[in-house]
Formats: sequence, C-alpha cells, structure tokens
Amino acid sequence: MKKLLSLPPNLVECFHDIEHANHQEWFCTSDPVGSKLGSGGGTAWLLQACKNSESDTTPLTEWLAHEKRILLHAGGQSRRLPSYAPSGKILTPIPVFRWGRGQKLTQNLLSLQLPLYEQIMQKAPEKLHTLIASGDVYIRAEQALQEIPDADVVCYGLWVDPELAKNHGVFVSSRNTPEKLDFMLQKPSVDELGALMQNYLFLMDIGIWLLSDRAVELMVKRSLKEDGSIGFYDMYSDFGPALGSHPRINDPEINKLTVAILPLPGGEFHHYGTSREMISSTLAIQNCVIDQRAIMHKKVKPHPAIFVQNALTDYTLTSENSEVWIENSCISKNWTLHKRNIITGVPVNQWHINIPEGICIDVIPMGESNYVARPYGFNDAFKGSLKDDSTLYQGIPVQKWLSDRGLTADEIACNHDLQAARIFPICTSVDELGIVMRWMTDEPKLNEGKDIWIHAQKVSADEISAYANLRRLTEQREAFRKNSWTALAKNYERSVFYQLNLQEAAEEYAHHQLELPAPLPSSAPLMTRISDAMFRARTLQLRDSDGHLVEEIAREEEKAFSLMREGLTSTVDHKQHPRLSVYPDQIVWGRSPVRIDLAGGWTDTPPYSLMEGGNVVNIAIELNGQPPLQVYVKPCNEYKIILRSIDLGAMEVITTFDELHTFNKVGSPFSIPKAALVLAGFHPDFSAERCTSLEEKLRSFGAGIEVTLLSAIPAGSGLGTSSILASTVLGAINDFCGLNWDKHEIGSRTLILEQLLTTGGGWQDQYGGVLQGVKLLQTQPGWNQEPMVRWLPEHLFTHDEYQKCHLLYYTGITRTAKGILAEIVRGMFLNSTEHLNLLGQMKQHAIDLYDAIQRNSFEEMGRLIRKTWQQNQALDSGTNPNSVAAITQQIDDLCLGYKLPGAGGGGYLYMVAKDPEAALRIRKILTQNPPNDRARFVEMSLSNKGLEVSRS
Repeated sequence: MKKLLSLPPNLVECFHDIEHANHQEWFCTSDPVGSKLGSGGGTAWLLQACKNSESDTTPLTEWLAHEKRILLHAGGQSRRLPSYAPSGKILTPIPVFRWGRGQKLTQNLLSLQLPLYEQIMQKAPEKLHTLIASGDVYIRAEQALQEIPDADVVCYGLWVDPELAKNHGVFVSSRNTPEKLDFMLQKPSVDELGALMQNYLFLMDIGIWLLSDRAVELMVKRSLKEDGSIGFYDMYSDFGPALGSHPRINDPEINKLTVAILPLPGGEFHHYGTSREMISSTLAIQNCVIDQRAIMHKKVKPHPAIFVQNALTDYTLTSENSEVWIENSCISKNWTLHKRNIITGVPVNQWHINIPEGICIDVIPMGESNYVARPYGFNDAFKGSLKDDSTLYQGIPVQKWLSDRGLTADEIACNHDLQAARIFPICTSVDELGIVMRWMTDEPKLNEGKDIWIHAQKVSADEISAYANLRRLTEQREAFRKNSWTALAKNYERSVFYQLNLQEAAEEYAHHQLELPAPLPSSAPLMTRISDAMFRARTLQLRDSDGHLVEEIAREEEKAFSLMREGLTSTVDHKQHPRLSVYPDQIVWGRSPVRIDLAGGWTDTPPYSLMEGGNVVNIAIELNGQPPLQVYVKPCNEYKIILRSIDLGAMEVITTFDELHTFNKVGSPFSIPKAALVLAGFHPDFSAERCTSLEEKLRSFGAGIEVTLLSAIPAGSGLGTSSILASTVLGAINDFCGLNWDKHEIGSRTLILEQLLTTGGGWQDQYGGVLQGVKLLQTQPGWNQEPMVRWLPEHLFTHDEYQKCHLLYYTGITRTAKGILAEIVRGMFLNSTEHLNLLGQMKQHAIDLYDAIQRNSFEEMGRLIRKTWQQNQALDSGTNPNSVAAITQQIDDLCLGYKLPGAGGGGYLYMVAKDPEAALRIRKILTQNPPNDRARFVEMSLSNKGLEVSRS
C-alpha cells in the first residue's frame, strides 16, 4: 500500500533520509512553488507526479487500479504553527501517551495517523483504491470499523456540536436515510445548522475520503486548465458540494457519483493546526484514558499541559507553567519560563534568559553551522504586515514592539506580508543567538542584541522553511533523544521507559553504544523486571556482531520467561495432598475433543494477555465421531509410576523424584504426564506433605500409578493437541487423586503446566477443548488468567443447512508452533508497536465474530474467519508457507473463509464453504489433488460435552 505525501519543498529532498522511509513505499513531492492548487488540484498534481516517477504510460484509470494508495496533504506554510513549519506539521513529534503501551519515543503525527488509514484501506471494497486525508490531524477510532459500502465516494465524519461543526465541512443527510449524503456545506453558521436539524442529520467532515477510480478521474479532470496544466480545484468546497442527492453545485458528471457517509465508530478528532491546538490536542489525547489502573506512567506533572520531549532541561517547571511545550531543545538552569511558552530547536546553551508569558522561541539551523532566531507569539498567525497596527507580533502590538527597540517599520522592510518579512536574524554562534534572542523577546534595551540584529543577514518565515537545514535539525533531536533514553531508564519508576517499544529502545542503545541501565531491584514490579530482561537480551543481541554474547543473551531471555513462570505459578495453590480415590481395580478414563480457534488466537498468550487481557472465539470438535484425546489412569501394585503411550508405542517407569522432574527434557514423550503428576503433588515442589522418596510418597498415597495416553491425531495438528492433552491428563489425575478441581481450575493449571514445560502458549487451547461447544473466552489484565465464558448458539455449526459447509482437511504438512510462538512472544515482551496494534485489532475482531454468530449470520461469520487468517499472516508470515498457500489457492473462491488452526504453518486446514454444493466441490478438488500421501479429509462435529472423566 503506497503512501503519497504532499510536503513543503525543502522537506521533499530529505524526507526519506530523516524518516528512514523506503522509496518504493513512500513517494513525496510538493505543489509547484507559487501556485495554489487547492486539495483537489493538489491531489491531481500528487498523483500525476507519482505516476511520472514510476515512468508509467498507461491511462490514469488503469494506473489507479494497480494498487491502493494513501494520499496525505501536508504541504502548507504552517503559519499558525511556526514551531514545525520548516519540517512540516505532519512530522510534529507527539509525546508518548501515558496510558499507551508499545509507542515509540520517535513517534510523530505521521506515524500515529497511518495505522487507522491503513486499516480503512484494508477494509475498503476492491474498487476503492484511493484514500485522501489531511496531514495536520490525528484521528482515533476507539471501536471497530463498520463495513465500508461499495460507493464512488465514502467519507467519514463525526457527530459533533454545531459550535464545532461551524468551523469545518459538514455532511448533511436526511433523517430517513442517514447513510446517504443529501448535500455538503462548508463552514455553515450555527443558525443554519439549527434550522436543518428538524429534518436532517449532520456529521463534521474529518478529512478522510475514499474515492473510486472514477471519482479520482473526475477530480483530476476538474483540476485541469484549458492548456492541460493543473490549476486550483478544492475537494472540500468544489468537489464535495457537487455530491449527494441534492448537491449545492450543479456538475452532471460528479452529481452522478454514489456517495456514502460513515460515522467513525468511537471517533476522536485532534487538530494540530495551531500552536494552541498542538498543546490542547496533546492534552486531550493524554486524557482519553483517566482510569488510573490503565495509566502506566506514575509521574504526576506540575501541570497537565506541560510537555517535554527530546530535550535537556535543568530548569524546574512548576504548576505556574501551563501550556508549555519543550522539544528538541536545551533549557538550562538560568532560563525562566512562564505560561504559553513553546520552545523548539534550541541548541545546548548556558543562556540567562527570561521568556515572557505568551512568547515562544524557535531556533532553526541554517547552512552548515548557522542558526536563525525566531521568536513569535503564542497566538501569532503570521498574517498581515508590520505596518498594520492590528497585527500582533509575539503577542505585542507591532508598533510597540518596534518602538521599544528603537526601530521603525521602514527600517525593517515591513511592506511585506509578515510571512515574507525579513525580520529573523541569522546567527553564527550559540552565544550570539542567545543575545539576540534576549533582545527580541524580553530585553529591548540590550544594545548588543540590537547591533547583532541590525548587522545580521535576516530571513523571512517563508525563507526559513525553504532553506532550513532539516538534517541538522533532525541530528540535534536525535542527540537530545540519546540522552533521554538513559534518563528515562534511570527514572523508570516514574517514566514511560518500560511501556515504550523496547525493540526501538534496544536498537537505539545498540546504535549509540549506550550503557545498559542498572539492574532492577527485586522490589520492582514483576512485569517491569520481565520487560527489562527481554530488553537487555535484545540489546545484547543487536550488539553481538561477533557472536560472543550468546550465553549472556540466552541467560537474559530465560530470565524473562522464568519470571513470567514465577508470576503465573503464584496464582495457584501450589501444595496438593493427593489421596487415592478409586477402588484397586478401577480405571479413570478421561477424554477430550480438540479445538479450532475462529478469532482472537494469540491474544490469550502471555505476556500480552497479562498486560491487556484476551478475547478468543473457539469451538470444541470431535473427529470422526470420537474425542481424539484419551487418558487412562489406574492403580499399580508396585510403588512406582508407569507411563505408556499407545500412539507412540513408548513406555517409561519412574521410581525417583529426579526422574519425575525431567518433564522439561527435550524429546521426552512423557513430559506432559510427568509435569501433571508434579502439579498434583507427587513431587516435593508441590506436595503438602514431606516425603523423602517417591516410593514413600506413593505408599502414603496408597498405590503406584499407571497412566496411559492415546492421541488419535497427528503431531503438530494445530488443534491445540498438547494443551488439551495436558488438561485431559490433569482432569483424569484430579479424579483419580480426589483433588476436587473443576474444569476452570484444570484449565488454569494447564497454563501453569505449560510454563513448567517452558513451551509457553496461552489459555485458549485447553479451555477450547475442556469446555464444550461454541464460546467467547475473555480475560482481564493481570496474573490470574481464568477466562469468563460467553456461550454462543450452535445453529451455524449444527443445522443441516450449515453443518456440511464446515470442512476439516489434514494437509499432511508437519509444523511446530514453538518457533512461531517464540518470535511473536518476544514481540510481546518488547512492546513491539506492530505486534501490539495487530493484537489489539485481533482482540476486537473476536468480538465482531461473536456478534456475527449471535446474529446467526453465516456469511459474515465465514468472511470474518477469512479475516482471522489474514491477521495471523500479518502477525507472522510463517503461518502460511508456500505449501499451504498452494492448497488454499485451489479452493479460495469456494470458501467464505478458511484458516490453519493454532499458530499455523501446517497441520489441519479448516474451511467454511459458501454452501453445501461448494463443500462438495472442495472435497472433490482436494481429494483428486492431494499435496502428499498423508493429506485427507477428517469428519468434524461440534462437541457438546468437552472434557469427560468417568470410571470403570
């Protein structure tokens, strides 16, 4: 999905370098210098420039259809946000959200905008290839996106009060057909909106427009002048009002376009158009979550509207310093700040300077070593001329500012628009910069400052943006951020360090050769210590070009997993007192179905589920009419433990505690029953009584134990086999030993058992098999991961009309989940932004599927299962190897959806056919064209019992 950016001209040249952006994925240009094209003409220019850069000679419509594109307009002068005018508002650094996990210290407006736009484009119908958005807004959607209609133009809006809507475009719809645009207005008055409300609804335009190729073609056509060049045409005031059932502009071609209006679910609109909005919007985002349980940042700032990032500050801010923004700057101890101060770009200094209330400072590197001093007022809009008494400069009437400094308007060539007035001096040193800045802001009688200003070359705001050395500006920001990393880590108890994307942190530590933080004390929160261990492991791995730190890396990784095991095992009552509860000739028989995860898989996996909670929809199924996992436990006359596996043809006799404790031995066929017996109290680690030997323990118990396993399913099936087998073993031993665990406790102890085995994994496998039928399983954040169960109707799986559409095919392709699991879990440990964003979507997706099944919507259920498969692949491409893709390509158009259960990579393929006839065709195709001699269909049926335990 290609991103096309319209940027300030100076930024275009260096954008890919300073943002480390791939040229194939990102294209940027600027509008022609001196031309005003409007958003419509700008769109035409941007598309044409991108097409030309690709040397594509095909017609525009054909080129548009090649791929989906996101267009961001961010090329304005930024008159009302001077602090980020040179680098473009779209690159405004945004502080890490106090409630957010996995954010980057390097994040900016662009990086925060994109995930929503990409999500919209992924959901958009096939014919909608173009999304257009504004570069000076951050829009959040707290709820899942609705289905996007197949219209020529789809616009997102927000329900807002008329007082806010009057400053923006407004989509007006009839109350009878709210999803259809009736007409569009630009900045209507409150009275006009009030009159409309009797019969109409209105949504504020938030600048997210999806266009069909035909709609784009018409917009480009309207942007062309007679000579074929691109002229002014505005998408919002020209194109928009020509849309709808009753358009306000008559344009027969555009009038015919179909239009859909969508309220953004749980939408938030944060504008970054002015200095004041930069602070107010950031504050609003920080306060999106006020539940203290969800706020990881423990520090309470002197005032909530203080934001400091990428900076060195020796100055102590207080509650008096409201609306203060410090970024990419050094504020030494001799500074004095007040209210409404924005400080950006200031190099390392030892200035003695007082910044009055409402005055802001922006320093811009120019050339190889010079700086431009630009003070301005908090509310300055850089409009008007210096001869205009009504124009304010730095919050002071212009004539007063001039007279205080012994200047006249004529002396500074003030006949220009303020944006073009050359009033900002170029300084050759940091000391010179500080002197002239004092004179321009607070000390008008400082003659040295006046002399520097008079003799210096001066530039305008326009020239600053045109000639700023953005690479130097970025280098300075990175240098300040380098110091921020170590300061944040040192102050981890009150900073955002361990909630950041620790993959990025590790990369920065490795790149700058920063010393790792001091080891955390044992009193630090367990989850923080876990994150710290994995962060250290990753940093060492990135530094280890010679492979000398392998053991140290492994030690830190193992520490992370060990601490997580410690936390999870602490949630259960360790000590058990097993007592023989069967007759000498009785056999306890446990059997379980397997499970298919339909949505939300991976959100159940620690550490993600511990941090965010998980949502999973899965089903319990029997294979060929039988529960495929079976366990038999019987007393043994000898005081020993005998383990047998029918399917593996293996046997092992255990006579000592040490032999029982070898459950984590790689390759052992009896790891699961050994760990289960340890958990049941047959080892000192979990026993409520003290015994010196296993024989003594078994004598106290009343018998030896014989456990026989049967797994009538191939290894690596993806059906949750190992976890459910562990639950089945625990269930049978529980009955055999009179431990009185219910099904939920069996599920909890299975999670502990897997931690003992160091295989990891989540909780959905065991609960998926232990608990019958179709269900949504949900947990809350925290160490106790016992899911709440919401049962779902079984109609879509058992009714004659649908039952034949559910197909299960053994691919014969072997796989192991451990490699995929380990890499994804590392991403969770490191708060990987990409992993956490996707897992958040997967968690919501499970709710969407739950709703579809509740509504008995078979088609929607199938489509959502297809989306589950797409999400799994986005999380790890190893989920869908070429050998599996070759199978699904044969039946793709016959399925609503399909997926490999579990971690993927091989094993079983679950398919939801479009109808019974399509199911028959799928059976025929794959039976006639098997990928190997093991591949076959297996009959599946919904289990209405789950785990069963009975006695002979």
